[in-house]
Amino acid sequence: MTSYINFLNCFKAAVTSANRNVNDVELIAVSKKKSADLIREVIKMGHLSFGENQIQEIENKWVAIKKDFPEIKLHFIGGIQSKKVKSIFQHCDVIHSIDRMKLVDLFSALENQNQIAKEYFIQVNIGDEDQKSGIRISEADEFISDCIENYNLKIVGLMCLPPLDGNPKKYFDKLKGIAKRHNLSSLSMGMSGDYEVAIQSGATHIRIGTQIFGPRN
Repeated sequence: MTSYINFLNCFKAAVTSANRNVNDVELIAVSKKKSADLIREVIKMGHLSFGENQIQEIENKWVAIKKDFPEIKLHFIGGIQSKKVKSIFQHCDVIHSIDRMKLVDLFSALENQNQIAKEYFIQVNIGDEDQKSGIRISEADEFISDCIENYNLKIVGLMCLPPLDGNPKKYFDKLKGIAKRHNLSSLSMGMSGDYEVAIQSGATHIRIGTQIFGPRN
């Protein structure tokens, strides 16, 4: 997996350039549309943090993989349909895309039923784009406060997908500001095309697919 090694070196260089510690930024290898065999290659190189955006892929690939490698941390990074919440809860360790109260209610009920706690990020529609999921900027503070104060979910931070045609730093800094108001320490932001800017802006989790696994088919 030359691409993984090459990116790992770039990632470490970006963290160093930002005067940060590499242990403070979690590199999530986004393995959507990639085979279980390819994923296992990356695991055998020591990588333990992976992300998927479709629960069907998780059900098909990750049950066997996690059985063999129980130390893996699996992140769900896609939009969440209510009917898929139970399966996402069952199979994933961290959920990055909480964006409406119905999901908060559903995950909270599952935690109470199973006595199992997960970690959650609230997704903010940081560019207020009609085609994207996430809490609108104008509603973010109230929603975040409600989740933290009135539910027992472990809300660790915020997640965003900045507009493709804008300067990502502006949006990453805006997300960081919202998180700071609510004393949230984790920021899930930055992908293959803008991860260096995200790290400079304080990202604690970056989501990388193409640069680790190569182009999707």
